Amino acid sequence: MTLVLAATSPGEAEIFASLQGEGPSAGKPCAFVRLSRCNLACQWCDTAYTWRFTGDNRPHRSDETYDRQANQVTLSEEDVAARIAALGQPRLVVTGGEPLLQAPALARMLARLPEGVAVEVETNGTVAATPALDALIDQYNVSPKLAHSGNPAELALIPERLAEWAANPRAAFKFVIAEPTDIAEVLALAERFAIPRTRVWLMAEGTDAATLHAREAWLAQECLEHRLTLSKRLHIELYGDTRGT
Repeated sequence: MTLVLAATSPGEAEIFASLQGEGPSAGKPCAFVRLSRCNLACQWCDTAYTWRFTGDNRPHRSDETYDRQANQVTLSEEDVAARIAALGQPRLVVTGGEPLLQAPALARMLARLPEGVAVEVETNGTVAATPALDALIDQYNVSPKLAHSGNPAELALIPERLAEWAANPRAAFKFVIAEPTDIAEVLALAERFAIPRTRVWLMAEGTDAATLHAREAWLAQECLEHRLTLSKRLHIELYGDTRGT
């Protein structure tokens, strides 16, 4: 059985150690594995190399497409688990793309990890975890995509899924914010699905430190006013917009 991963360079799977840059675990040392493929297409996506392959015409602001063979790697579940274990980190972040598209294989891989490794999954919130996978997850970082992502609401904001995540105490909600008007959409979703504000993080959209700082200047006040938590993008500030960081 295999997993399809993103690549840092042709043939090199994106499995690495770094500090978590976003959300509730920001600053913690982690192993990371980035899986390939996504069911959504955010126009500002900073990992479009996981889904916008040659022939994919879904909108993206860069309009760049990527060669699938050069940007995907297929590895056995055993190999992926061994590479993660070799990094020796106490926490694993499974990211993408949309990791839950590969839930059965992901569950089998995670079951091979050493005992005691905490696992968090980053998801766009449109796909449910299988029971086998759910039993192995300590934390979900759910990032529903707002209107400015360019995704139709019927694809990105599925009521049944959002209600399930809201009812799951292991799920933290991380919203990407580009303009002050995005805040109203977040508040409406939080009210509709009874998402506690203590589980809502707001994160500025941006892939360079200057853009992030400019947006965080007003986003911090919004978080204070609405009792929400500000999420940095620590990895961008530390390493820039690069793969494997």
